[in-house]
Amino acid sequence: MILDKLLGWFSVDMGIDLGTCNTLVCVRGEGIVLDEPSVVAVKKGTNQVLQNGQAVGWVAKEMLGRTPTSITAIRPLKDGVISDFEITEAMLAYFIRKVQPRYAPLKPRVVIAVPSGITAVEKRAVLDSAERAGARRVYLVEEPMAAAIGANLPVVEATASMIVDIGGGTTEVAIMSLADIAQCESVRVAGDDMDEAIITYMKKAYNLQIGEQTAERIKIEIGSAGDCEDMSMEVRGRDMISGLPRKTVITSAEVRIALQEPIGAIIAAVSRTLERAEPELAADLVENGIVLAGGGALLRSLDRVISEATGLNVRIAENPLQCVALGTSIYLEHLEEWKHTMESDLDEL
Repeated sequence: MILDKLLGWFSVDMGIDLGTCNTLVCVRGEGIVLDEPSVVAVKKGTNQVLQNGQAVGWVAKEMLGRTPTSITAIRPLKDGVISDFEITEAMLAYFIRKVQPRYAPLKPRVVIAVPSGITAVEKRAVLDSAERAGARRVYLVEEPMAAAIGANLPVVEATASMIVDIGGGTTEVAIMSLADIAQCESVRVAGDDMDEAIITYMKKAYNLQIGEQTAERIKIEIGSAGDCEDMSMEVRGRDMISGLPRKTVITSAEVRIALQEPIGAIIAAVSRTLERAEPELAADLVENGIVLAGGGALLRSLDRVISEATGLNVRIAENPLQCVALGTSIYLEHLEEWKHTMESDLDEL
C-alpha cells in the first residue's frame, strides 16, 4: 500500500470516462486533457488499426459511413460496455499514450467509470483491456457516482441527491446519500437509441436512408423532447426506392414524434427509481430536485418534460458532457481515501 502511494507520485495517473460515443481522459492535477470519439478504423476482417495505430478518435469518426470496402470504422463499445475486446484495448492504448509523457518512468494508475448495471464479466473485460493497454493499476467507479460528484452534488451528506446521466449507450438513474447509492437503475436506452429512432422515422415517413452522423446532427440541431420553437432542417440521404441520392426537409415537430419512444423509456426509468426510494429520501428530493448530466441532457425541453412527469425541479448540470470525467478526476485526487470503495484489478470479480 505504502509502495503504491510512493509510486503514485512518479506516475501520470488518469481518470477515464469510457463512453459509447466519446472517451474523456483527465490527468491528476490537470483536469480533462482529452475528449475524442470512441471510434477506431481498422482493415476489414482484421483488428489492425490503420495509419500505424493512429486512426482512432476524431480521425476514425470522420470515416464512419464513408469507408471503402477494405476499411471498417468500428465503435468498440455498445450500450456502455465492451463489444470488441481487442479494438477497445487498441483504443485505450492510443489514448493513454497520447496523454502520458513519452518517457514516463512508470505506468499510470487509472480510474475508469462504468455503467452501474454491467455484469462481473463485463467489468473484467474493462479491467483486462485497461491493463493490457498500459495501466499499472485499474479502479472501477460506477458512472452515476462519478457523474454526481462531477456535478458537485452533496453526495456525502445525509440528504438525497438524484442524477440522471444520459450517455450514448446507457442512461444511469441514481439516488445517492452518505457517499453511496441508495437506489439505482441502468437502462440501455440513451443517445444512440434517439439517433436510431430518427433513422427509422426517416425510412418510414420519407423512404430515405440516412446515416448515424446525419441522425445525430438532426437530433442536435432541431431535436426536442417537448414543445419548443419550430425549426426545420434539410436532410440528405439515399432514396430507398430509386437508390439515388435525395434531399428533403424535416421539422422539429417530426423529430419530436420520432423521439417519443426513447424519451418515454428514460422517463419510465426515472419514475421507477423514485417509486423505490425511501420516504425520507423522496422528501429530500422535493427540495433538492433532479440533476441531468451526459450529452442527452442537452436535448431541448428534456428537463421540462421530466419535471412535468415527476413533479420535481429538474436542472441541467453545469458541464453535463464532462460530469463523469470530472468525477473520476476527483476520485484520483482522493485515491488513497476512496480506493476501498472501488473495484480494482486485485479484487475477485
